[in-house]
Amino acid sequence: MELNLEKIKKAQENINAVVRKTPLFYTSTFSKKCSCKVYLKCENKQKTGAFKLRGAYNKLVNLTEEEKKKGVIASSAGNHAQGVAYAATAFKVKSTIVMPLTAPQAKVDATRGYGAEVIQAGQVYDECHDKAVEIQKETGATFLEPFNDVDVMAGQGTIALEILEELPDTDVIVIPIGGGGLISGIATAAKALKPSIRIIGVEPEIIPSAKTSIKNGKVTTVPGAKSLADGISVSTIGDKCLEYLQKYVDEIVTVSEDEIAHAMFQLMEISKLIVEGSGAAPLAALLAKKIKGIEGKNVALLVSGGNADIATTAKIIERELVLEKRTIRFEVELQDKTGALGTLISKIGKMGGNVVTVRQDSNWNEKGLEYADVSFEITVQSKTHGESILNCLEKDGYVVKLI
Repeated sequence: MELNLEKIKKAQENINAVVRKTPLFYTSTFSKKCSCKVYLKCENKQKTGAFKLRGAYNKLVNLTEEEKKKGVIASSAGNHAQGVAYAATAFKVKSTIVMPLTAPQAKVDATRGYGAEVIQAGQVYDECHDKAVEIQKETGATFLEPFNDVDVMAGQGTIALEILEELPDTDVIVIPIGGGGLISGIATAAKALKPSIRIIGVEPEIIPSAKTSIKNGKVTTVPGAKSLADGISVSTIGDKCLEYLQKYVDEIVTVSEDEIAHAMFQLMEISKLIVEGSGAAPLAALLAKKIKGIEGKNVALLVSGGNADIATTAKIIERELVLEKRTIRFEVELQDKTGALGTLISKIGKMGGNVVTVRQDSNWNEKGLEYADVSFEITVQSKTHGESILNCLEKDGYVVKLI
């Protein structure tokens, strides 16, 4: 069975009543940063919080009644799980999902909430896939592949139809790659409608299974490593997907964990979007200047999902604020006398610093009992603002040491 534009247009008809047409919006800030016209295709606003519902629902539509009666089973790091659970429940079909032990709890809870039975096994997608295959053999349930399936690819390809309908002048589409189903569907549709369009894939540099497979000319397994972009932490891409990657994808670039985290933070602060690591990968590639020849071009970034783990997101925010010097940690040698600490806190506050934590490490230091080392964590408006506060403290006679 071949993936083509006709099959993708049929998928659009199949899913039209259920799947949202997600927004595609221009962002002037990122356009200035990246020297091109940046548009965000927000699949994080899709039902279930990610693009995966498109492929899962189209697959359910194409199942026979006998296959539906057996129930369905799938393996997923989270987004395919939710898509399958939602679609199966809509068709009144029993669903079982095998998810990695490392899957964000928010995705696990959401999958159960959509009506699936969840079994957790393995550290990365490939390990939980093996477990799902084992269960499928025992139960006879119909296995729903997350990416290596033409019906699934066709469902994901409907995103390209929406992008080019709304922005026919799109020059480049940048897409995260996990197993390859999403980029296969989008690339097939986009190249059929506009052969001149560039299709760029992005994957984590710690698990570059697609780039390695393209280089080797065959599906190549890359040793498992869990990226911050958990949805695209896939060791082995689909063999069916590889065919379409080789045929239609112009380039694959990789991004570091730091670059992914920075892009997540930027999307939160600038575009007010909560985005998981996979969804932030395309912007990470742009901000890190990994994609060449896009100056002045219309570039659509696929924000594939928004099912970010809250605890991880909080750590990213804290880390980025420290890196940008908007959270400052420092130690002050303070004379241990009544009112000294209060006076210092008041000084910081008057200069616009927000004191988050204060801790006196001991009631004396090397100068003796009359002095104490006090550590502070403060938030400021900018790196320059923070530097001015520290400079003012030193001018007032305080001994300040950055931590």
